This record gives sequence, C-alpha cells and structure tokens, in this order.
Amino acid sequence: MEMGILGLPQSGKSTLFEIMTGTKGSQHNEAVLRGQASVPDERFDKLVEIYKPAKVTPAKIPFVDVHVMGEKPWESIRQHLSGADGILHVVDGFSLPDVSLALDAYRKLEDELILSDLIIIEKKMERTAKLPKKAIPAQDVAQNEILPRLKDCLEAGKPLRTVGLTPAEEFLLRSFSFWTIKPELVVVNVAEDNISFAEDFAKEAKLDEPVVGICCKIEAELTGLDAAEQKEFLASMGIAEPAFGRIIRAAFSLLGRISFFTVGEDEVKAWVIPVNTKAPKAAGTIHNDFERGFIKAEVMRYDEFIAHGSSAAQVKAAGLLRLEGKEYIVQDGDIINFRFNV
Repeated sequence: MEMGILGLPQSGKSTLFEIMTGTKGSQHNEAVLRGQASVPDERFDKLVEIYKPAKVTPAKIPFVDVHVMGEKPWESIRQHLSGADGILHVVDGFSLPDVSLALDAYRKLEDELILSDLIIIEKKMERTAKLPKKAIPAQDVAQNEILPRLKDCLEAGKPLRTVGLTPAEEFLLRSFSFWTIKPELVVVNVAEDNISFAEDFAKEAKLDEPVVGICCKIEAELTGLDAAEQKEFLASMGIAEPAFGRIIRAAFSLLGRISFFTVGEDEVKAWVIPVNTKAPKAAGTIHNDFERGFIKAEVMRYDEFIAHGSSAAQVKAAGLLRLEGKEYIVQDGDIINFRFNV
C-alpha cells in the first residue's frame, strides 16, 4: 500500500508530504522521498487512554514524493511511482487569483497523465499489430481486447478510472502501471485568508474524485507546536482539526483500507487490512502462524466495548463477545484476539 504525491511545481506538494510524514526534503538530496503518516483515529486514541500500554502503534500509510527534472520526466516519475496504489494530486489554490486558473492547473497535470497513458497504449497496440497472431501470447490477446476501449476513453480526455473496469480486468492490466487507472484524491492548497477556495474549486470542477482543502502554510506552523498549543491555535482560527489528518484518512479510505485493533497493557496496535478481509487473512497480518493455525477470532465491537464501561469482561457478560470463524469478514474498528494452534 502506497500513495504517490503529484503536483505542478510550486503547488506545495513537497510541503504537504513533509507535514504528513515529518520527513524533511531539505535534509535529503534524493529524487524520491518516502515517509509514513500515522492515520488519525479517535478510537485508537481512546484505547491507548484506557490501557496505557508500554507501546502504541497506530495505523500508518506510506507516501512517496518524487522530484525529477530534465528530459522525459514522466518516464522517470512513472518508474518511481509504478508501485503506488493511489495518487494524491496537489493543486495550487493560494497563488492563483481565481478558481478557473486553479482548474486549468489541475487539468494541465491531469492531461499530462492522460497523454502519458495514451502513448503507452498506442505503442503497445502498434507492437502487437506487427506480430503474427499465432505469436501473440495469451495474456497479450486478453489485454488487446480491452485496450481499444481504454484508448477511446483517453482520447475523450477522461481518466481510465472512469471506464468501469472489473477487478479481473484491472489485474490483467497491472503491468502497464497506468497513471489514470489509480484512484485519485485532489488536494487544493489554499491561502490562509481564503479557506473556502477549495469548496469553490470542488463546485466548479464537478469531479468524480474527492476534493479536500488545506492551507499548507497554517499546517506547517502547527507541526512546530505541542498538542495544547495546536488546540489553542486551531481554536483561534476556527478550525476543528488539522486538515492534514483529514487528508490522511481520506487517502486511507481511498485505498480501500480499514484497521482492527489488538489491545493490552503491553501494546495497543492498529492493524491495516483491505476492506472485506476474512478473519484468517487478518490474523496473518500479525503473524503467518496465526493464519496457518487459525481456530477462532474473539471479536468485540469498539462501540460496544466503550458502551460497557470499556471492559472486556462486561462485554462478555452481556453476550456481545463473539467467536467468529474462517468466513467472518473483519469490520473496521473490531477489537480482536485470535485463537490459533500450530
């Protein structure tokens, strides 16, 4: 799981990366920067408060920031971000005087991504057309049945994520590393005296992709304050919570991830899994032996745990501690203890 950050020069993408991950680009002379951001979760914070564990491990999401210049920059960026599962597209909403110009900036980069994908498809179709039919591998034959539909979509100026591909088709196309097939989160970096600019952008753009606003200047100032000072600063600005937290959560959701919790005095940990993961596979995120020797999962709902005095014993006494088997699909926020035998 990885989220790539893209944006035109001076859009604030590297500042946003630094705010979310704490990784300072100025300290690294590298073309590619990787960092992890903790996913804000009030449930996790409450469990830490209850158990007061020796170790705390929140859910995390990796972000990648790429800096390349010179000839064929898109080829280099594609190479570095080929493993990214989603794209965070940062738009300049602070230096441009109106929404239409910010939309132009968004579309300029989006058109670059669309064109880049279109070139890959055209080259692939040209190469395949020169081969005898009997010499074309079965996988290429299957891909060739899909590519014309993708080509039409891109020529219409639309990203591939709008085509409506099935999971099987997306899997078949994974080797292409298409830009516009990846889910995208649009982040508008606004000026501190024009916070509503992001909402205006979203209304005007009418995108299918989610849009979130942030003032990187304010958020950068926040990172230098302790928790109490942050709270006071936000209150003075009339802001409920740091915007970067909302962006991290939105990216986490966009990638189709949820978290379940294991708790105790030794550690409270949020484990990251894809949506619709069954109990044995979720157990395997802790240790392979847990999946191999899976017997049952003892499951408490977070809300029920809190409602019953934050006591596992009370949850059990109320008949709400459930024993789930191999077909159970883990839900976001489940508190789980796995039974296994190897």
